[in-house]
Parts: sequence; structure tokens; C-alpha cells
Amino acid sequence: MFDLEAYLRRIDYDGPRTPTLEVLRALHARHTQAITFENLNALMGWPVPIDVDAVQDKIVRGGRGGWCFEQNLLFSQALRAFGFTVTDLAARVLWGLDEEAVTRRSHMVLRVMVDGEPFIADVGFGGQTLTGPIRLLFDVAQSTPHEDFRFVRTHGDEYKLQALIGGEWRSLYRFDLQPQFPVDYEVISHFLATHPASQFRTTLRVARALPGLRHGLLNNQLATHHVEGGTEKRTLTSVAEVRGVLTDVFGLTLPPGPDLDRAIARVCDFP
Repeated sequence: MFDLEAYLRRIDYDGPRTPTLEVLRALHARHTQAITFENLNALMGWPVPIDVDAVQDKIVRGGRGGWCFEQNLLFSQALRAFGFTVTDLAARVLWGLDEEAVTRRSHMVLRVMVDGEPFIADVGFGGQTLTGPIRLLFDVAQSTPHEDFRFVRTHGDEYKLQALIGGEWRSLYRFDLQPQFPVDYEVISHFLATHPASQFRTTLRVARALPGLRHGLLNNQLATHHVEGGTEKRTLTSVAEVRGVLTDVFGLTLPPGPDLDRAIARVCDFP
């Protein structure tokens, strides 16, 4: 059973509980600030269950973060508890790929209705995740607390989400409005967590959006991108330094045991 009160404490939200656009924006911002994107379980070879109870144990009560299936599952549960009408969708990731690439449906996205108008909410796309909901309209630049985003039409009734980065529109993913079911996400989440070639098995990927900036960690490369411009980069040189960044910068409670240290050493090529 979803524990709304525990979730709201986790994201430090104590505002109104009505299904309005103002509330949706506030919840979206609080979630992305409080809950870090991370793939530690997959990196360590641990399971990544995506049922409500398991996700709450890990993220809400355990102080961890998670990837899209976990984060957007939690967010959708909270939105429904507030009275929003939510439809779970699936997207094909284009980030870093050719615009016409055909990829699997490997990302969870939410359509949220507010006063009869559709919005897209997504708190789980890592270093470029939305930090506020945006209207489901074509060819209109829309602001969020961080970058501007827009939807452009692709094939048929598909939408392509793009972000304005460094003066250039870059594609994140494309999707249609076909509703998805939990089993649809379970299959692809299991694949991403277990396939030897999955980027989540071979690369440490951590991201957090805070007011005015984004932190990102790719293996031992830490970057801080400022909304007003400028990026600070730092190379981490030891397992202990990576662990310190995971707790101090990304606010994570780290899993017990030696598996995390071994995984960090492996992907960062530390002795």
C-alpha cells in the first residue's frame, strides 16, 4: 500500500493537496530536488524490483534514489492520491543517438490531466529530467525551473521531447499516448538491470537537480551545470571519494556491504 505521508516527508512537501497545476509543479520540483537518479542496484548486480512496496522501502524509507520506473511509479502514486488523473506511458530514448534511431520502449513517462488539459510529468530521466510539468503541445517552447523544453511531431501521433541546451534543441525521447501496464515496465526494467551490455550494469550514473543547477556523476567524473551558464568538472580518484560525493552531493544513504565498493572500483578502474 502506498504511504502518502511518508512520501511527502521524503520530498519535504507540506503544501496544499488539491489537483491543481500549482500543486503539480510544486510536487514535481520537490521530488526532483529530494530524490536522486541512480543505478547502484544494477551496478552491483542486485535486483531492481519495481512494485510499490519495494520502491517505498528503497527510496522513501531507505534514503536511496532510483531510475525512471521507480521514481515515476512513486510520483504517479502520489499524484493519484492527490486526485490527479494519471496515465502511464512509455518512451523510446533518443538522448545521444541519431534522431531516427529505433530504440526499445525503455523509459516511463506520465500524462497528467489538470482541468481537462494534458501535461507530461517525468521525474526520472537522469541528468536531463524535467523539473516541472509541461503542456502536451507541439512546437511551443515551455520553461521549467531549469531548461526550456518543447514537443515536436515525429511519425504519426508520436511526440518527441527536446531540451534547449547551449542554444541547441536536443532530443531526449519520443513516445505516443498508448497506456502502459506494470508488466510492460517489469520486462524492460529487468532487461536493463541484468543484461551484460546494459549501460546501467557497466556505468555509474547519478544525477540530481537543485535550484539553479544540476549535478551529474558518470563513473568518476563529477560535473555541476549551472542554469545561468558554466560547468564545473572534477575527476574523483578513489572509491572513498566517490562514496563521499554520493552521500554529500547526491544525498544518498548508501547500501551496506562491500558490493558497492567493488562496483565503483570496477567501473572507475580503481585499484
